[in-house]
Parts: sequence; structure tokens; C-alpha cells
Amino acid sequence: MIRAAVLCALLLTFASAAGAVEPSEVLDDPMLESRARALSTHIRCLVCQNQSIDDSNADLARDLRILVRERLVAGDSDQGVLDYLSSRYGDFVLLKPPIKPETWALWFGPIGIFLLAFAGAAFYFRGRRHVVPQGGDQLAADEARQLSQLLGEDDEQQP
Repeated sequence: MIRAAVLCALLLTFASAAGAVEPSEVLDDPMLESRARALSTHIRCLVCQNQSIDDSNADLARDLRILVRERLVAGDSDQGVLDYLSSRYGDFVLLKPPIKPETWALWFGPIGIFLLAFAGAAFYFRGRRHVVPQGGDQLAADEARQLSQLLGEDDEQQP
């Protein structure tokens, strides 16, 4: 029973990864098809935005998968296909865009926001440490008497 459940889980895992590519899209040449599948995992679905075109069922993702295959059949290299898509759709189409001045905010923005938040918290807590409550460090007379009673000291020893 457990073996059957494990087998079903494995089949569902692999079935979901291959579910987006339709049989009509598959190339006859297995080498070109494997290159197309490898490239498809690096290209963002512009509709879903958090999936590769290999995983997405959106119509635009299907069009991009077909475009990738057409460029490969035409003789483009893998980098040539990625460059073509970047020039047509911008670096956003790549799941891992290149590091260049136009994408610095994308790559280093989260780190900058974290550092600003950390610095702000440090200044906030550093400033709070130096705040002295009003009334100073002196205890009121009745507070001192209560403290003495709690500590078991005699009231006579108090000045």
C-alpha cells in the first residue's frame, strides 16, 4: 500500500513538470527538443511571472515555447535564443536576469532595503537605551519602605 502511494506521488511529480508542453510543440529532433526544454526552464512566463514557460499553461507561454523551438530549428545558439527574447521582451523575460546597471535595483534592492531596516532599528533601539525615566533613580519614601519590608530589613536601619 505504501509503495503504491509513493509510486503515485512520484508519477504526479513528474507529470506536473511535463504537463505544460503539448505534444504538438515537441520537436522531432531529440537533441533540439532537449535544448528547448532546458532553455524553457530559464525563461519567465510573462503572464504567471513566477513560473517558467516550461511549467506554465498560459497561451503566451505556449507562444514563447514555440518561438524558442523555431529559433533553435533556424540554427540559433542557446545564448542567441535568450538574447533574442531579451531584446524583444526585456530582461524581465529571463528568470535570472544579468547583473548590469539596469537590473541593479532588482538584484541589490532587497539587500539595500534590509540594510536600511536594520540601520533604522539599530538607531531606534540605541536611542531608547539612553532615555532616563522622569523622577531619576530615586525611590519614593513609601517605595523604599515597601522594598525594605520585602527584603526583610528593619525600618529602623533606614535613614
